[in-house]
Amino acid sequence: MEKSKFKLLIIIAVVFVAMAALSACSKAPSATDAPAPAPTQACPPATPCPNVPESVSAPFEEAWKNSPHADASAEAFLHWNEENPAEIPAACAKCHSSPGFLDYVGADGSEMFKTDANAPVGTVITCVTCHNDATMALDTVNFPSGVVLTGLGNEAVCMTCHQGLASKVQVDEAITKASVADDDTVSADLGFINIHYFAAAVSRYGTEVKGGYEYEGMTYDTLFEHVPGIQTCTDCHNPHSTEIKIDTCKKCHGTETVADLHNVREPSSAVDYDGDGNISEGIYDELEGLKAMTLTAMQAYAADVAGSPIVYDSATYPYFFADANANGTIDEGEGKYVSWTPRLLKAAYNLQTVTKDPGGYAHGGKYLIQLLHDSISSLNEKLATPVDLSKAARNDAGHFASNAEPWRHWDADGEVPGTCAKCHSADGLPQFLHNGTNIAMEPTSGLYCETCHNTAAFPALYQVETVTFPNGAKLGFPDSPNANLCLSCHQGRESTVSVNRVIGTTPDDQISETLRFLNVHYFAAGATLFGTEAKGVYEYEGKTYVGQFIHVNGFSTCIDCHDQHALEVQVAACSGCHSTMDPKTIRLSSLEDYDGDGDVKEGIAGEIETMAEKLYLALQEKAAAGGNPLVYDANAYPYYFADANANGMLDEGESGYATWTPRLLKAAYNYQYVQKDPGAFAHNGTYIMQILFDAIEDVGGSTTGMVRPQ
Repeated sequence: MEKSKFKLLIIIAVVFVAMAALSACSKAPSATDAPAPAPTQACPPATPCPNVPESVSAPFEEAWKNSPHADASAEAFLHWNEENPAEIPAACAKCHSSPGFLDYVGADGSEMFKTDANAPVGTVITCVTCHNDATMALDTVNFPSGVVLTGLGNEAVCMTCHQGLASKVQVDEAITKASVADDDTVSADLGFINIHYFAAAVSRYGTEVKGGYEYEGMTYDTLFEHVPGIQTCTDCHNPHSTEIKIDTCKKCHGTETVADLHNVREPSSAVDYDGDGNISEGIYDELEGLKAMTLTAMQAYAADVAGSPIVYDSATYPYFFADANANGTIDEGEGKYVSWTPRLLKAAYNLQTVTKDPGGYAHGGKYLIQLLHDSISSLNEKLATPVDLSKAARNDAGHFASNAEPWRHWDADGEVPGTCAKCHSADGLPQFLHNGTNIAMEPTSGLYCETCHNTAAFPALYQVETVTFPNGAKLGFPDSPNANLCLSCHQGRESTVSVNRVIGTTPDDQISETLRFLNVHYFAAGATLFGTEAKGVYEYEGKTYVGQFIHVNGFSTCIDCHDQHALEVQVAACSGCHSTMDPKTIRLSSLEDYDGDGDVKEGIAGEIETMAEKLYLALQEKAAAGGNPLVYDANAYPYYFADANANGMLDEGESGYATWTPRLLKAAYNYQYVQKDPGAFAHNGTYIMQILFDAIEDVGGSTTGMVRPQ
């Protein structure tokens, strides 16, 4: 009974506590109370699912289906099907399967720029290969040479595969590993190295990525820059079908079909690369000519030096075969070529590199031309009958010679300074004409069409009425504003004014640490032509000098005598009056013996050459008499050196000349001026002979028998 009462009391207490709790929940919440839960939102009424077709076409799917990237029957995707196990090796999977590429770019969560595993067979390059977050963010490409290019944008996707599998680095490593005695020793440890197929990025980026075999001591073209807006892979190729956008090409080149592109050749390509006498054929045909010449040289070398004839078939692996019967064709039973020497291997690698980029003529033909030229030259060193390269040009004219020092000097710095940009970058002159000054600019591969042709009124040239020369004079050809474009750069950078400024009040024969050699710079033809009006040379006080050299009507400006693209002198025009194809033999009607050598029939070029030689001798004698011998080297900066052992030659360790007197400096400046304007005899021969005569006289040289032109 007592237990029953006790249980009843417990129940009543629990009920009481529960009622109290319910009562508390019904009150308004205080600052410390938990807020009431939000009411649950009701679900909207159900709607029927839309009707989905059985198959949905992705954008551009049809274009992709007909592309090489989707061709499941191609060797590029079938090659490993019969392997055991049937899988694509990691080294090949990056470009021959979708899983391999996704692995390489890290789209599968793995390390980027590394293919971690073999890939399954049976895939092609699909939409997902390129359309995923990792691939879309890709803008860096690692090349076989070890060069890494960044900031490429979407074309990095294309270049990841279209870059080849080898480079100069791999070829040199193989040669080093074989430990051959010299370049012409056959080694069983050497085998052909194949760059692989469609290495378009190698052709386009040239020496930047060093995909071709580049020979020591030679310089090569860099990135081929087309025109603004048409620079990248997908500017020229449809990214899904890979087809060439022929309508884009047509706008400038007038091409109707892809085959027409074989005939394309820019005005800047005004030299005969293969030496066949045809400078109207397309770059494609120039390369075809050089490929044939390279193979000819290889076959002669293989038979005569390596001791085993060779034959090449670009469509049959392993491409190079031992030509047992020396008939120039591959016959049954003839196996791969094994008598490799380093010299032969380098040339074979380059021939294959050019051959396996069928669009190389458009991607970067000048670089490929240089590779073939150098391969032939190397083989020629050992041939009894070398392949004739005497009429074949390796490089473009100076304005377009991408491999030359005027364009490559600033590569390491990454920019051309504002003081140099006007003439040493493609966009420098337009910027100067627009703003009157220049800022630092990126290095370029020579001049572009847009450097001289006004893009706003293409193909019209920029109109320049006058040009300000270093001495402050505003000069120009009054009736030829186009020719004044040439004067904008070909005017030098110094003058009588700047030399006098450096000298100041220093006595003529006093050595001064404040004096430094002033270099007029190169090809100051405009200053020569305008003579004393420009004062590009150092004019001596108390002497009079001739002004502008006026030739004859129609032949008074730069572009009257020089081809504006090839830059060459139009010698055929000279022959009309002078009856010679060699301008250096031309002289004025005067029979004066200017240089005192007794020859009054030699060309003005000969007179100037001898006078310059006499000036240099007088310079050396004057410097030596002062106890500080000097020596000159036109190809080595800073040109004048202290001749420590007084042997008249530049030797290792001899540094720049630093013991200048005003008298020496003036004469040295004039000597350099003449060396750096090789056409001075034609630009204004009288003016040049006047300053040479005066310089010789001023430094105490003998002018006996010489005549100063009036």
